[in-house]
Amino acid sequence: MPANKKNPRVTVKKRTSKKEKPVVLRIALGQINPIVGDFDFNADKIKQYLKQARKMGADVVLFPELAITGYPPEDLLLKDKFLTQSHKTLEKIRTHSKGLTVIIGYAEKKGKEIYNSAALLCDGKNVGTCRKMLLPNYGVFDEKRYFHEGNSPVRFALKGAMLGITICEDIWEDSGPGKTLCGKGNVDLLLNISSSPFHKGKGKARQKMIQQRARSYRSHIAYVNLVGGQDELVFDGQSLVVDSNGKIMTRGNSFKEELIFSDIVLKPKTQKNLPSKTQICSYKTPAGLSKEKKYPPLPTPVYHPNSEIEDIFSALVLGTRDYISKNGFSKVVLGLSGGIDSALTAVIAATALGPNNVVGVLMPSPYSSEGSVQDSLKLATNLGIETLTLPIEKAMKAYDQILEEVFEGTHSGLAEENIQARIRGNLLMALSNKKGWIVLATGNKSEFSVGYCTLYGDMAGGFAVIKDVPKIWVYKISRWINGEKEIIPESIITKEPSAELRPNQKDTDSLPPYELLDPILLKYIEEDKSEGEIKVSGLSRATIQKVAKLVDASEYKRRQGPPGVKITPKAFGKDRRLPITTGRRGK
Repeated sequence: MPANKKNPRVTVKKRTSKKEKPVVLRIALGQINPIVGDFDFNADKIKQYLKQARKMGADVVLFPELAITGYPPEDLLLKDKFLTQSHKTLEKIRTHSKGLTVIIGYAEKKGKEIYNSAALLCDGKNVGTCRKMLLPNYGVFDEKRYFHEGNSPVRFALKGAMLGITICEDIWEDSGPGKTLCGKGNVDLLLNISSSPFHKGKGKARQKMIQQRARSYRSHIAYVNLVGGQDELVFDGQSLVVDSNGKIMTRGNSFKEELIFSDIVLKPKTQKNLPSKTQICSYKTPAGLSKEKKYPPLPTPVYHPNSEIEDIFSALVLGTRDYISKNGFSKVVLGLSGGIDSALTAVIAATALGPNNVVGVLMPSPYSSEGSVQDSLKLATNLGIETLTLPIEKAMKAYDQILEEVFEGTHSGLAEENIQARIRGNLLMALSNKKGWIVLATGNKSEFSVGYCTLYGDMAGGFAVIKDVPKIWVYKISRWINGEKEIIPESIITKEPSAELRPNQKDTDSLPPYELLDPILLKYIEEDKSEGEIKVSGLSRATIQKVAKLVDASEYKRRQGPPGVKITPKAFGKDRRLPITTGRRGK
């Protein structure tokens, strides 16, 4: 980082440990839910949090990675106007940092280069900038498409202590910028601003990593994470502060906006002379911020630990709520078939949006069982949602009549079954157009994987809530929902899965039982095993090979399907990008 008048590089004098007194810092973690590209909304939220942090006597306030723009902004970063707004919004926020030290993520343009940066705002001034050094380019991340890498770690002095700044991926690599700062720069407190998306098991893995880094670096770590839904991604928060032994001092809740405080007592280390090859950019904060102050008492933090199922359900609820609301919708409509997938989707929607904003549509055919109709009505009563009943037999007969001549001489089969699904899709989309409701598709990951779904039929919709939830997890979540009282009728959970598109149809007519199918899909999709490497007790090699071919042959369907909440480590879409046209199906 070149020196200039505004952001001077300073030399930190050697400190004598004998005379050093413990330093107390009140840290505030702004675990916020921004909207990508809504600069006014994001700035107003940040200002509110700054006002609250100042009232509680905070010394340092952290906001997530790219908090000003929202994360991930994707190709909006290629628009000059977007980057200009990022800088202008940062300037507006700067004036609200009086009496505080604020680290906040924004998109920085310097010349022709774009950086994923953190601004260091101190007492109303922009003191310096930290640029992300390690850019993730795997899974859902494409940061090398947009950003240049920073070239030096950043630290600053405050109240006699030395604090380092890192951005998200910078802390995931043990030998990364954090090690440079703490190992050679003698940082007393390492700050990390992050936008780390959720998937099953991510929270525990992230917490363990931060604890390991604290022990390895022998430094306290304050970590703030984004919260909220953005398209298919959900950010779970779970910000935390750990001491140099890896012990958790305080942490934020999952999937909830909040301002988290922690009082940290530091024993500043004696500064060593840095090796000549070590480039660490150092900034000095205004002297006024180093004055001793009397902190007002903090409320007792309330942390609610979640089970794995609770985290998944919360992610589905928040992802659905934010997708609907951030895209300007307030009400949703979905088909109620009497099956477990539509039942779970309805529960999630009612939880996310309130039952008054959910409409369930029953579209029985001559093949729909009376039990399925009654189960759907009972579910709707339990949830308190509105229902409409639109029988499709007349439409089926109309299609039969229109296609009679061209279908002459053929047997009724898959084409006629899919027409039923497409009639239902048309009805739901008609309601969407007329009423302004967004359609929720109800298919699960197991079905999307093998193509057991109908394009322009049950795949029709604006958002597919459980598209990344395997069928066996659909059952687990549904039973968890019924833990205290029956919400999803037990008959829905226990009935054998069926599309009910022909007499006595069962899913197992076309697929292995889900308890055997899902282990194949886990290995083939999420673990990238070849069909020859997969072994599942009770299934033949031919069946496993058939499943693998179904997965690959259905890529064209998935490419046309709606987005949905990412729950697993490898979801369809950005996580798994395969060609539609390929000669390597099932290999």
